[in-house]
Amino acid sequence: MSKRALITGGAGFIGSHVAERFLDAGYAVEIIDNLSSGKRVNLPAAATFHELDITSADAARVIHEGGFDAICHLAAQIDVRKSVADPAYDAGVNIGGSLNLLEAVRASGRKTRFVFSSTGGAIYGDFVPLPSFESMPKDPESPYGIAKLSVEYYMGYFARVHGLDTVALRYSNVYGPRQDPHGEAGVVAIFCKRIRDGEALTVFGEGGQTRDYVYAGDVAHANFLAAEVPLPKMAQVDTKSFNIGTGIETTVIQLSEIIGQAAGKPVKVNTSPARPGEVQRSSVDISKARDVLGWTPQVALTDGLKATYDFFAGQK
Repeated sequence: MSKRALITGGAGFIGSHVAERFLDAGYAVEIIDNLSSGKRVNLPAAATFHELDITSADAARVIHEGGFDAICHLAAQIDVRKSVADPAYDAGVNIGGSLNLLEAVRASGRKTRFVFSSTGGAIYGDFVPLPSFESMPKDPESPYGIAKLSVEYYMGYFARVHGLDTVALRYSNVYGPRQDPHGEAGVVAIFCKRIRDGEALTVFGEGGQTRDYVYAGDVAHANFLAAEVPLPKMAQVDTKSFNIGTGIETTVIQLSEIIGQAAGKPVKVNTSPARPGEVQRSSVDISKARDVLGWTPQVALTDGLKATYDFFAGQK
């Protein structure tokens, strides 16, 4: 019998790539998504789809009865700005929904590997050297980052007290085909669409903010390895947390230039006031993921942005 994987948020940008990676490896894949930000068109045809909210009893029931070998939990409230505007809602989805799933795994009594999509882009804050590594102090700037870190602490509890097999992947800024213009790395999708349509780009602040951009296909492979590779038991919360990025900082201005080159079009940039709660610099050290998971990014930024721009250009 084939192994079984559940992907929450599998109709979303990253989740759909993760679902495809498991299908390619011969897994039977099921997807939970409430389609609040995910899209039916992103769903792989070979996957079984449940249109459910992760906070619901029905979602917990799917886990309890599903016999899954791995759960990759990507469903979330993904917009940092929305978390700033409504932190209670953000916590209800990102903490409450995650606890609902973890409780379901515990109640099932099955040894299921639970892989959580955390954040390296928002969890460390602006007060640590770059690139950030996993054991550095965490000081999130936004409710979104606070919620993601809280779930990691809850996973540590479930692992130590109840024996759950949990892993956290701390993504830097993920980009690629099917990207939604919301969330941490939404700027790539926004820029691609605006350049495609001949519109000016809006840069917040001076455009010197940096991010560590990692391609969605590389992130999908990281999820697959995190579900498959033997790992030690949970000790401290960072024991089974892994940064997934490139370790390379790219400014917003540089990003606009690279996408413009991929499009072969001139780019006009307008500036706007800086946004509250936004981390100014971010990049992550990926040596632990390389050494323990055997993962390294394979897609260079120029190639990934070209593939991403071509995807959006084909949608017009």
